[in-house]
Amino acid sequence: MTTTLITNIGSLVTNDPTLGQGPLGLIEDAALVLEGETVVWAGPAAQAPAADEAVDAHGRAVIPGFVDSHSHLVFAGDRTAEFNARMSGQPYKAGGIRTTVAATRAASDAELSANVAKYMWEALRQGTTTFETKSGYGLTVEDEARALRIAAEHTDEVTYLGAHIVSPDYADDPAAYVKLVTGEMLDACAPYARWVDVFCEKGAFDGDQARAILKAGQAKGLQARVHANQLTYGPGVQLAVELDAASADHCTHLTDADIDALAQGDTVATLLPGAEFSTRAEWPDARRLIDVGVTVALSTDCNPGSSFTSSMPFCIALAVRDMLMTPDEAIWSATAGGAAALRRTDVGRLSVGARADLVVLDAPSHVHLAYRPGVPLVAEVWRKGVRTV
Repeated sequence: MTTTLITNIGSLVTNDPTLGQGPLGLIEDAALVLEGETVVWAGPAAQAPAADEAVDAHGRAVIPGFVDSHSHLVFAGDRTAEFNARMSGQPYKAGGIRTTVAATRAASDAELSANVAKYMWEALRQGTTTFETKSGYGLTVEDEARALRIAAEHTDEVTYLGAHIVSPDYADDPAAYVKLVTGEMLDACAPYARWVDVFCEKGAFDGDQARAILKAGQAKGLQARVHANQLTYGPGVQLAVELDAASADHCTHLTDADIDALAQGDTVATLLPGAEFSTRAEWPDARRLIDVGVTVALSTDCNPGSSFTSSMPFCIALAVRDMLMTPDEAIWSATAGGAAALRRTDVGRLSVGARADLVVLDAPSHVHLAYRPGVPLVAEVWRKGVRTV
C-alpha cells in the first residue's frame, strides 16, 4: 500500500499528549505518514521515515478533521421568516419545528438526499470529516424511516429522533405518540440507526416520556444521546447520565447537581454555540464544566431553525469568545471531544492507528481559527487518506 509523507508542518495537533506538548500533543516542525486510510507515524519532521510520496505543508498548521457530533440535515424548506422575526424580538420556541416537518414530508427522497449531500459537502470544505445527523422532521413511521435511510447513505453516524417534538397529528394525545415512537416507528427506524435521541424539554417531552423512549431504543440495540437543558432547567442531563448516554447536547441551563452528574459519569456535554448565536440565548458555561473535569464537545447543531450553520470554525470562534474556552480547549472539543461524544477512537486525533482525516490550515497555528474569525483558513482537507478539498 502506498505511503504518503506530509512534511514541513509548522505545528501539528495530534490530540495525543504522549507525542507532544499539552493535551493537544502539539508538535512544532512536524510530519505525518499516511498509509491508505490510516496514520502510521507522527512526530518531528527531522525524524520522519521515508515514504513513497511526499507532500510539503509549507509551514502551515495541521489539525485533525472536525467531528460534528450533532446535526439535523435531513430536511426541506426554509425558516428565514422565523429567524427574521426572532432577530426582531420574538423568542425562540420549540414549536417552529412543525414548519420544517410540513416541508420535509412534502419533499421527495431525491430532494432530501440532495440537501444532505449539499450541507455535508459544505461542512467538509470547512474541515468536518466525521458527521452525525438525525431524523426528526418526518414524525410519521414512513417519513422517519425514509429520513434515516437517506441519512445512512451519507454517514455511519445516524440518529433516530422520532421524539423531536410530539407530531402535529397527535397534538391532542401525546401518550399515543410516545407509544408510536417506542413501538411501530422504532421498529421501522432501528435498522438504519446507531443512536436514539429525544428532545427532553418543555414543549417537547418530559423526563418520564424521554426515559421510556430512550430505554425502548436501547432495548433495540441503539445507543442513547439526549437533547438536554437547552431552553430551561430540566431532567435531561441527569437522565442522560443515568442511562449512560454518550452525550447530553446543549447543556445551556445546568444546576450544580447536573454538573456533578456529568463529572461523575461518562456522558459528554456537547455544546452547540451556533444555537445560542442564532436564538440570542444565554451561552453555556463551558468554563464551569471544564474546570470540574467534564468532557466537552463542540458541534454545529446545523438545522434550518435554530442554528443554520455547518461551520465548525465559526463554532470554535464563538466558544472562545463567548463561552470562555481557550483556543486549545475549543480545538480539542471540536475534534477529540466530538469523537468522545460519538464513542469513537479512530477519529478526532492524528496518532498511529487513527483514520487519516486531517485539515491543513492557511495559518501557522490552530489558534488562528479563533484569532481570525470568519476568515476561510481551511486550505486542504484529507479524509480517509485522500485529499478531498
